[in-house]
Amino acid sequence: MLTKMSTNASAEAIRALEEALGPAVVLSGADIPERNLQDWSTLGPVRPLAVVRPSDAQGVATAMRIASRHGIAVVPQGGLTGLAGGSRPIEGAIALSLERLVGIEEIDAAAATVTVKAGTTLEAIQRAADDAGFFFALDLGARGSCAIGGNIGTNAGGNRVIRYGMTRDMVLGLEVVLPDGTLMTSLNKMIKNNAGFDLKQLFIGSEGTLGIVTRAVLRLHPKPNCVMAAVCGLGSYDKVLSFLGSTRRWLGPTLSAFEVMWPDYWQVATQRVPNIRRPVSGEHAFYVLVEGMGTHEDEKARFDALLENQMEAGIIEDAAVAQSLSDVKAFWGARDAAAEFRQVLGPHSSFDIGLPVADMDIYAGACRARLARELPGCESYFYGHIADGNMHIIACVPGAAQQPYEAIDDIVYDLVRSHGGTISAEHGIGLKKKKFLPYTRSPAELELMRSIKAALDPRGLLNPGKVV
Repeated sequence: MLTKMSTNASAEAIRALEEALGPAVVLSGADIPERNLQDWSTLGPVRPLAVVRPSDAQGVATAMRIASRHGIAVVPQGGLTGLAGGSRPIEGAIALSLERLVGIEEIDAAAATVTVKAGTTLEAIQRAADDAGFFFALDLGARGSCAIGGNIGTNAGGNRVIRYGMTRDMVLGLEVVLPDGTLMTSLNKMIKNNAGFDLKQLFIGSEGTLGIVTRAVLRLHPKPNCVMAAVCGLGSYDKVLSFLGSTRRWLGPTLSAFEVMWPDYWQVATQRVPNIRRPVSGEHAFYVLVEGMGTHEDEKARFDALLENQMEAGIIEDAAVAQSLSDVKAFWGARDAAAEFRQVLGPHSSFDIGLPVADMDIYAGACRARLARELPGCESYFYGHIADGNMHIIACVPGAAQQPYEAIDDIVYDLVRSHGGTISAEHGIGLKKKKFLPYTRSPAELELMRSIKAALDPRGLLNPGKVV
């Protein structure tokens, strides 16, 4: 169990860290950067005891050993783009930032892998893979600032899960610092490796509560030779489901994304967020961004034939088809505009839920109505990956002196529970969703999670209070 550290013990720990790692690596007091006080969640800032910024895995291990020896908690931090409070500091704890553990160590063309340090941004990995003639499939709106260690820690999903899977499906090997400071290196490059327990799975999605990822071996894919995309307007959710079924049958493994936007979201994204192009005219009940990635140019003909067939069948009311990669990027701009909603809506709550695909519009209608009824003036916006069962929600009371965050959470997650969904599809639990975890997980599952945590971190020093 954690106990509050005395001032002398804290000062002694900081001195030990400075002696082992150098004073420039350890920031305390007024030297702690503001960015390290919080993540992108709605939880307020917290000033940690110190921010430690090692430049290599050995430095991370040394910091963890010293913290363990002094009984001080450690909160790992990457790009600080999390929305659930997983990397938010704890008072009296050390924030261990991986911002200096950056770089592409190797691209193995024969194995189709890339070995990276945990603080490397997702976009940097995407670019390195592209320069080497490969494709790294993980993609999300925060690509320019999120760190791969955080992506691994939360098992990030993103835009192309329907084809390539979650982050878990792209990780072959890990190097991890355990709560006692042990450095476990298992930088496997083989897709097939059944030599005992698959230990990396313990750390993927554990949000830094079981270990700190310092390096990773990631799986690469062939670079697509053609990318097809269209934004379509549809008249009902039944037609969205019909279009999804047809898209799967027509495109098969080339289908890489199927994003659905409700009109409330579409209006803000295309009319209020600056520099977002509105691809289709008129008003529609739903807007679908469908994308395919192929290795042969003739796959474009199949994509066009799909759209023509669905237009003739009355499923699609209107469509804009990308004629260039710049068009594809512009189409995704409308879908990624959620990152700019804070600028036009002000403070708001963001949600990342999972539901049976057939129930999503029913849920959206019930959620929108209940939020407006119980919280007068509350507005809500719905969008998401949908084809993989993932819906995102943004909700707020515009102009309110203080947003009713807790009341919004209660409504959204109560309805998730009644629909048999999950409170987190890809963003993790962190601190913000912890009290709602029993809505999604059974008592037996929760107890097993606690047992694993206790086995690896018996003193509860690593990211305490998060997840379980």
